[in-house]
Amino acid sequence: MPGAADLGIVKSGEMPEIQVNPDRAALARNGLHIDDFQHVVAAALGGVPVGEYWQGEVKHDVVMRYPLAARDDLEKMKKLQVPVAGGTSVPLDGLAEVKVGFGRASVNRENGRRYIGIRMNVRGRDLGSFVAEAQAAVAAKAPHPDDVSLEWGGEFENKERAMARLLLVVPMALLLTLVLLFRAFGQLAPATLVLLNVPFALIGGVAALSWLSMPLSVAAAVGFIALIGQASLNGVLVLTAVLDRRKLGQSLEMALRLGCQERLRPVLMTAALAALGLVPAMVSRGIGSETQRPIAAVIVGGTLSACALTLIVLPAMYGLVAPWLDRLAHRRSGGGVAVPHPHLPG
Repeated sequence: MPGAADLGIVKSGEMPEIQVNPDRAALARNGLHIDDFQHVVAAALGGVPVGEYWQGEVKHDVVMRYPLAARDDLEKMKKLQVPVAGGTSVPLDGLAEVKVGFGRASVNRENGRRYIGIRMNVRGRDLGSFVAEAQAAVAAKAPHPDDVSLEWGGEFENKERAMARLLLVVPMALLLTLVLLFRAFGQLAPATLVLLNVPFALIGGVAALSWLSMPLSVAAAVGFIALIGQASLNGVLVLTAVLDRRKLGQSLEMALRLGCQERLRPVLMTAALAALGLVPAMVSRGIGSETQRPIAAVIVGGTLSACALTLIVLPAMYGLVAPWLDRLAHRRSGGGVAVPHPHLPG
């Protein structure tokens, strides 16, 4: 797979062990069932618990097995007598192959099931597209039986878990922002107008990620959430200035032009503070930069685009809907003098 690096199998070390491989033909000739054979070998070499012994509050098993002198050497093990049918016994090496081999030092388990781990790093591409392509390739070329399950974990699992949380956090952030905007303006129409301007402000964050060849990660999503608040603040600054001037009786065109001029310096200062402060984090290459760079890139690029679009797109959008809002307010007032919007402090 393109992008896979440091591929390997996660396994424990090996250790020498005595391996007893039963000869089923020899067991059948001697009338010995495989279960009985395994029971005898396990009892002779490994031992079987036959009771319990308590030492204070500590419980110990009482284990029965052959004495050490009968099993401390491979040749002695081969000569261990195994009872068979007819009341006779046969040496162990006459019923099985006894040898010294190498086996795993431990057996890995997770949730009560054995597992084999395959580890890898991803370089040169984003994690999400790599895993999606790898999952399709594995399903097509390496299907697994029904009693075997396949799971993709590690950083990908953490990413999927975080993205699932973001599916809940982002709508809640937008809803909370709308509530705060409604409290600031006192009406739903201007609050909704400012919130509708937020997606235009996010264009800079997307462009910054594309320019730096960064994928949409959890860190970048956090940066977009922070950018929602920044873009909303710029919208409140500009729109309140426009509404204040319309309250003073200025025409729509003059209110838009003078309101944007009045809020130009605060919006530029806010954008410059956020952008210049995070530029070092955006261009850093040190330890931890893989988390800092996406957040910084999104905020820097998004703040710059929010600054420009708030001064251009938001006034244009308000200029389109302002006549409709004035007619609606005029009808609600019963034909009296229409007040475009309540006066709010700048």
